[in-house]
Amino acid sequence: MGMLYGREQEQAAVGALLDGARDGRSGVLVLRGEPGIGKTALLDHAAAAAAGFRVVRATGVEYEAELPFAGLSLLLAPGLDRLAALPGPQRRALEAAFGLGEEPAGASAATSAAAPADRLLTGLAVLGLLAELASEQPLLCIVDDIQWLDRASLDALLIAARRLQAEGVALVLGLRDAGPSGGAGPSGGAGPSGGAGEGLPLAGLPELRLAGLAEPDAARLLDARAAAGLAGDVRRRLLTEAAGNPLALTELPVSAGRPADEAAAAPGVLPLTSRLQIAFHGQVTGLPPATQNLLLVAAAEENGDLDVVLAAAAALGAAAEHLTPAEESGLVTVDADRRIAFRHPLLRAAILQRAPLQQRLAVHRAIGGALDDGDRRTWHLALAATAPDAALADALERTAVRAEARGGHGGAAAAYERAARLTPDRDGATRRLVLAAEAATEEGKLAQAEALAERAGARTDSVFVHALLDHVRATAHFWRGSYPAAYRLLLDAAATDIEAPHAARMLLQAFHAAWYAGEEPVVAVLDRLAEVLAALPEGDPLTPLARHLPAAVLPALGHPAPPLPAARDTAAAARRAGADTPRDLVQLCGATLILGRDAETVELAAELAAEARAKGAVGVLPTVQFFLAEAELFHGRHRDAEVTATEALALARDTGQHQWVSQLSALLACLAALAGDTEQVAAFTTTARTATALTGGPSGAPAPAPGEPWTQWALGLLDLGHGRVADAADRLQALATGPYRHHVSGTRAIPDLVEAAVRLGTPERAAEPYERFDRWARAAAVPWAEAVRLRCQALLGPDELAEAAYRTALGLHDGTHRPFEQARTALLYGEWLRRERRRTDARPHLRAALETFELLGARPWADRARTELTATGTAAPAPADAPAGALTALTPQELQIARLAAQGLTNRDIAAQLFLSPRTVGHHLYKAYPKLGITSRTDLVTLF
Repeated sequence: MGMLYGREQEQAAVGALLDGARDGRSGVLVLRGEPGIGKTALLDHAAAAAAGFRVVRATGVEYEAELPFAGLSLLLAPGLDRLAALPGPQRRALEAAFGLGEEPAGASAATSAAAPADRLLTGLAVLGLLAELASEQPLLCIVDDIQWLDRASLDALLIAARRLQAEGVALVLGLRDAGPSGGAGPSGGAGPSGGAGEGLPLAGLPELRLAGLAEPDAARLLDARAAAGLAGDVRRRLLTEAAGNPLALTELPVSAGRPADEAAAAPGVLPLTSRLQIAFHGQVTGLPPATQNLLLVAAAEENGDLDVVLAAAAALGAAAEHLTPAEESGLVTVDADRRIAFRHPLLRAAILQRAPLQQRLAVHRAIGGALDDGDRRTWHLALAATAPDAALADALERTAVRAEARGGHGGAAAAYERAARLTPDRDGATRRLVLAAEAATEEGKLAQAEALAERAGARTDSVFVHALLDHVRATAHFWRGSYPAAYRLLLDAAATDIEAPHAARMLLQAFHAAWYAGEEPVVAVLDRLAEVLAALPEGDPLTPLARHLPAAVLPALGHPAPPLPAARDTAAAARRAGADTPRDLVQLCGATLILGRDAETVELAAELAAEARAKGAVGVLPTVQFFLAEAELFHGRHRDAEVTATEALALARDTGQHQWVSQLSALLACLAALAGDTEQVAAFTTTARTATALTGGPSGAPAPAPGEPWTQWALGLLDLGHGRVADAADRLQALATGPYRHHVSGTRAIPDLVEAAVRLGTPERAAEPYERFDRWARAAAVPWAEAVRLRCQALLGPDELAEAAYRTALGLHDGTHRPFEQARTALLYGEWLRRERRRTDARPHLRAALETFELLGARPWADRARTELTATGTAAPAPADAPAGALTALTPQELQIARLAAQGLTNRDIAAQLFLSPRTVGHHLYKAYPKLGITSRTDLVTLF
């Protein structure tokens, strides 16, 4: 390991990370900076300092970015013998990612892509494999140039990074920024992952940005590395030009004595990155031509596989002995695994970019010829192709299908697009452009998807193809927050002459967009769905869902509808017809909430969540868990809702599902509002409103965040709980009468608006919303809804009917398992009785309300009940320091783990279910024991 100059603080940070891993704590550090700033040297230092560690290492290569999981497979190759230790779904996800699983015979685009690897599941599998590699000794995992990793590898790695806790893993990532002198990557433009590090999903990971060396350290480095007798004026110019960049200080002196050299002749004219490339290239041009050819092959062969490089180079007249001059000059090294590594990525880039086009094409052709049949061979041959080639285009499509099946949608989009360019017939090329657009949409590359859709649409008059392309455009609009545009595109596409199953699927997605666009679009979609339903085959898996949705939604909006079947019956019918579960049934969970069938949501969502865990369909869990947490909240199971939503929020963040980050944060804000936690409400509402970067469409106007309705309700509940009834009435009235009034939160907030308006002395503000709630409750026809309706009626008057309404409501509450709503009714009845001077009658209701609020941790409502009880002349118990029960001391994750451990599950079982490592599970259990006042796992059974 060479000496590092002026990097004492950075070395200390790396040392602390390694010390933590030695003590069993995992940690992550992102080293970022301009090209040549010393990231790789610091990574080398980390590897040398990791005494007693197992070390795995990989480097992103700019030209492998379209090969899904190429970087990850190199990094984790030493751990493939540990795959058997992973839970089944995670093991299968990694096997699929690395191409280790058996592809079904005769697999086609339709069959192979039907069950794509879940992106989150692959990341969780990476976490599990890293934990296994660290099971016997701490692990140092180093990945350099992550801006050039293929996106599938990067996503999986970052998911694992965010979930590392107590495995003893130190993960260090090197990231190249655009240098201040220009040039994001070797070509001076953005790398394949976008912006040379900009836009990568690194939020929340600890970062250390490397700056240029201070002048004294730069001078020491220059003097140590420069040739003897460097002239004073040249030395001063080099120090100025390098601006503290260690690579410049090391490489530019090599060419400083050659005035004719382009880098030395024009100091300051070219960006520093370009000057370094020229300096590197100058070192290569002095080598024998055969050596230069061999280096060009090595630069183009992304894996550094010496055997492949030599086989390809032989076709260009180079042999193994021609590698010797490059090794002697220090330009490349060959490790024990027979892999060639360049001294610096800029050297590789310089060799590639300064080679003539025809020579690069010949090199790719030679590499393709040296590789066995497979995706890498296909890619290199495609890069060498200069004319249409039907066979090669077909091979590229097969590569794209495999990429999609492995979750590499970005690589699939590139392969489909390249295949389209090589396809001789127009219709075949158009079809592949459509597939490319769809894959780019799945990857979240919305601008690319829209551009591909435009290219495909200009080539065909097919109604079906244009409907598919409108689907792509609609998806882009939806994820940007332009819900009306997305709804309109899907509605119009479904109205064209396309087959009913395709139209039904589009309409079910149009419903999602319409839900955010307003009541009228919702009704329009459901009306169109009813028309399509008539032509939908009875055995189609979407038929039960298409029949259920209007029955669940239209009555809530005051429209006639057929009888609503039980959600379980609809789910069973969809399963029998071959629905893709749990994905196709998720919307059913949300639909059951619209008309108050909360118990059905709890049952179905819990079932789907368990199915998703068992199948490894982790990406759908945030959606399912959002609906489950809603239903748990509505049942007064606030702690359960917090646990569910907290896990779902972490999963949504891991997968970049910004819509659900917003929704779940807003729901957690509601739970915090019920507890009276002002700081938590503020934090969650901020996240809910900023979790997305929605523009609202081409105009760039900001679109409301998906969680906005829940956010408004949370703030209104917080105001109401703290007695700020005027503010509460304003917020709740805006929600109950605004564009989100048909949302579940908009409907459920109406009783709170009624209470706020009545307490404010302006009951007329709640009159129209109450009429809608009254209609909704009667349509819902469930006891709890009728109980809440009667409570509202008692508040609004006339006063002589209030008692009967309160007493009937309390009777209906019994058996509904909604303690919070029952306590709210008891509190309001007790307050009414006290105002009627019936203090003795009021006390049992107020006391019952107080006990429930205390148990639920609803502090503002408990304080209010305590004040009312004291006003009746009875001493109320003092406020508890915390809600009753030792379990309240646990974090949501600790509670979740403790519950599963109490059921007898092992740490490994719990880890598989919660997507953690076994060591992290053990870590949380040992943190929980002292809080619970117990010392062992067996004691947990008595607490649950």
